[in-house]
Amino acid sequence: MAKVISFSNQKGGVGKTTSCVNISAQIANKGKKVLMIDMDPQGNATSGLGLQKSKIKNTTYDVIIGRCDISEAIIKTRFKNLSVVPANISLAGAEIELQELDENLNFTKIALDSVKDNYDYIFIDCPPSLGMLTVKALSVSDGVVIPMQCEFYSLEGMSQLLNTVKKIKSLYNPSLQLVGILLTMYNGRLTLTGQVVAELKKYYADKLFKVPISRTVRISEAPGYGEPICYHDPYGKGSLEYAAVAKELMLRI
Repeated sequence: MAKVISFSNQKGGVGKTTSCVNISAQIANKGKKVLMIDMDPQGNATSGLGLQKSKIKNTTYDVIIGRCDISEAIIKTRFKNLSVVPANISLAGAEIELQELDENLNFTKIALDSVKDNYDYIFIDCPPSLGMLTVKALSVSDGVVIPMQCEFYSLEGMSQLLNTVKKIKSLYNPSLQLVGILLTMYNGRLTLTGQVVAELKKYYADKLFKVPISRTVRISEAPGYGEPICYHDPYGKGSLEYAAVAKELMLRI
């Protein structure tokens, strides 16, 4: 049965979607069956896998409102062992509808349970907020990965996100765990980077992934080609770093 892991950070632009896409692809490349669910109305994870959002029939939104079964929204990508439930801007209206719909129609554990046996891992790319979509995703997850930049605003937002995780754990999902904190856009030559890493190690040393993700041009340009980095630049620094993180994640959960 699949392990369900959400990638979440309420701060935008921290490499959350990039990490979800690339770790999903790396683990799928290792022979595991992976389903990635795009829960972000921007749909960047969808386009990052080369899918044209305008041509997609069923999306995460349709699953949430009960218009279709999750199996009807799953698309097999051109990448080995990797499927996706895509998203587009229609998902933006789901925040309100989630509060109005009957619980059985919401995107909950019930929806995932029907496909869990078909995959080894299910990764959810959450929106950059702590709204209802993120709460729903964390409520059905076994764990959460928090990608963050090495800067103080990101550090400041960490406590807010962890408080949300604690609340969801106590109210809805006792099995939810923090899988790890992933440092992104890393530049070891900056003094600020060292200061933020030192601060994180004080409180979350056992949760930090051993390998940070460096800021590279190849990682930034890969979504423009609709490819994960392991296909766009398989032997580059970014690909090797994400491969190391994917391996560590599989050992953690």
